[in-house]
Amino acid sequence: MRGWWQDLGDLVLPAECGGCGRPRTMLCPECRAALNGTAPSRVRPVPEPPGLPVVHAAARYEDEVRAVLLAHKERGALALAGPLGTALAGAVRTGLGGALCGNTDVLLVPVPSARRAVRARGHDPARRIALAAAGELRGSGMPARVLAVLRQRRAVADQAGLNSRQRLDNLAGALSVAEGGGRLLAGAGAVVLVDDLMTTGASLAEAARAVREAIGGAETGGVNGAERSGEVGNVRGAKNVVYSEAGREGRGQRRTGATAMGVERRSGVSGMVALGAFGGMICAAVVAATPDSFEINRN
Repeated sequence: MRGWWQDLGDLVLPAECGGCGRPRTMLCPECRAALNGTAPSRVRPVPEPPGLPVVHAAARYEDEVRAVLLAHKERGALALAGPLGTALAGAVRTGLGGALCGNTDVLLVPVPSARRAVRARGHDPARRIALAAAGELRGSGMPARVLAVLRQRRAVADQAGLNSRQRLDNLAGALSVAEGGGRLLAGAGAVVLVDDLMTTGASLAEAARAVREAIGGAETGGVNGAERSGEVGNVRGAKNVVYSEAGREGRGQRRTGATAMGVERRSGVSGMVALGAFGGMICAAVVAATPDSFEINRN
């Protein structure tokens, strides 16, 4: 209900730019350019956490971009999900590059916020942005959907003020995939972990661990063609986790069976390595990352 009122308020009340505060505009041209005006880039935090997949970001987390993300996440400027989703879609496209072919499924898997944070904010920022990004990608011909299967299986401490090592320890084993979600992930052409922001990479690394574990479990259990091509909304334990439209968050759709050459970067392993029976690829995309993480060509 709180989210509904915020959506209504965004429509009927005078707005101000989420980046610079300019009146009567949701996002001014200058702030929109800061968010979407440059090509998305590969990013790596330092130190890079073990298991972090390849990550691409649309913008540096500073100045106007930082203000826009905080306005959406903390101040309920829900209309900003549109431009933030556009930025995220650009990072997804760059990350996937030419790895996909045909009508291969692209599943956007948002990193979930803590339950207490969702209650306090009245919405889950990463999922809302992911839904907008999926719509943007479908509009450009990429069959993308949101698969919200990640769950927090234990409480974690507030990440603010924790260093890289402490964040890894705090999040270790904190996420899991909903029962039945592994079957959906295992048949995808690409699984893209998505979030609004990457700082240390600990959240994305933990999400990647949970996804790999679920895919491995689904493969070990013997996923057959009927399970992969069935109505995804009816998979036991994962009902209503696939979203095809931002305004229809409970509607399952049929999956396609095509897959692409599967490659994944693993921490500590040079280059790209083939996955097992999983026919797709796992990568990550975020709206913004810390400025230092853009400096990836280090000796």
